[in-house]
Amino acid sequence: MPAIDQPEVAAAFERVPPRIRRELLALRRLIFETAAATPGVGAIEETLKWGEPAYLTPETKSGSTIRLGWKKSAPQEYAVCFHCQTTLVRDFRERFPDHFRFDENRRIVFRAGEPVAKDPLAHCIAEALTYHLGKKSRR
Repeated sequence: MPAIDQPEVAAAFERVPPRIRRELLALRRLIFETAAATPGVGAIEETLKWGEPAYLTPETKSGSTIRLGWKKSAPQEYAVCFHCQTTLVRDFRERFPDHFRFDENRRIVFRAGEPVAKDPLAHCIAEALTYHLGKKSRR
């Protein structure tokens, strides 16, 4: 997994409580691992969107942005966030109704200390990272 190159991104992780930071960094690792194992994704760019670590596919433009989120208002929860104008979360909800908790059409929400269903989540991440490739094949 690459080091965090952007000081702003590193600072965003540092603003999160240590327990949640470990969980978010595990999700970050899963994003990079999934991207490397998914054909058509290419290099991942790590940046900030809305003050949160975000992952894009600028080389191939294959994917929709993925963000990692935490809110002070729900300190024991963290999330993987997806663009709300895609069908991603709706599709994830249909495919994995018993694996995740969903927040509307934008987030998969986790509770600190609870196990994460890594294989289904990796599938969701791969779908997001190839979202635009899927749209092209449906045309």
